Amino acid sequence: MANRHLARSVAMQSLFQWDFNGRKDEEIEKVLEANLKEFAPGLDDRQFVKELVEGVLKNRDRIDSIIEKAAPEWPLEQVAMVDRNVLRIGLYELLFGSRKEVPPKVAINEAIELAKTFGSESSGRFVNGVLGTVYREIGEPGRDETSKKKATLEDLENLPVEAKAGGIVYRKEGKNLQFALVHDVFGYWTLSKGSPLENEEATGAAERKVKEELGIKSAKVIEKLGQNEYIAKDPEKGQVRRKVDYFLLETEDRDLNLEPSGGLDDAKWFKVDELKDIKTYPDIKPLFSKALEIINKQS
Repeated sequence: MANRHLARSVAMQSLFQWDFNGRKDEEIEKVLEANLKEFAPGLDDRQFVKELVEGVLKNRDRIDSIIEKAAPEWPLEQVAMVDRNVLRIGLYELLFGSRKEVPPKVAINEAIELAKTFGSESSGRFVNGVLGTVYREIGEPGRDETSKKKATLEDLENLPVEAKAGGIVYRKEGKNLQFALVHDVFGYWTLSKGSPLENEEATGAAERKVKEELGIKSAKVIEKLGQNEYIAKDPEKGQVRRKVDYFLLETEDRDLNLEPSGGLDDAKWFKVDELKDIKTYPDIKPLFSKALEIINKQS
């Protein structure tokens, strides 16, 4: 058995015991040492096991929330204990671990193997489904570069196109500017967006979507900011080209009331000087720069 796979097995067994015995954090170190001694006495990379277990426990609230949202038909307490803790390890490596050290696909495949080894006949499929959903939602990082290079322009142009619209919402309070962002379950502050309704223009879709998600009453489109395009994998359609038209929108509303969503868990106003320190996706950062240029020209 490969060293890292054995390490993950020990981590899973330790988290299983922690879970089964009432989730007493103060006992995890003792449990871990006992399992290392019994199941992996010659393991070289003991530190990797400890980092896995400690990382899962440190981030477990966020990890458990993601499991609940990625598998809404299964309340967390009803998920088999093996599957639950395999998912915790897989999600920790996928979302919080070093992608250079453990690529996303390796994290997913290792979790599936753990599920097959320690779980039921359906555990592998269940873990694969949940982690696959999360992987697609975060943009499939680390996809096979070879397959990308082989894809021709004609291949990309033949993919079905999925249109979306959204935007940056701002409000003025005296001389101060504030921007409204939504927080997704993967830990990123991002922009509200969604699919247009039948015969709905992109501007109308952007206004409707930001009002729905942010819980505001007014949202007026000021100017188009640009369009982001990326390849995504739809569970039913397969690969699609998503084209998102982003707009700058102004509101007079102060209060944000997040619309419940499977992928969002918070909404908040940010001052301009706070934007540089938030965790967000690289492709939306240029939109903020353009938004500020437009607003400053208007002032």
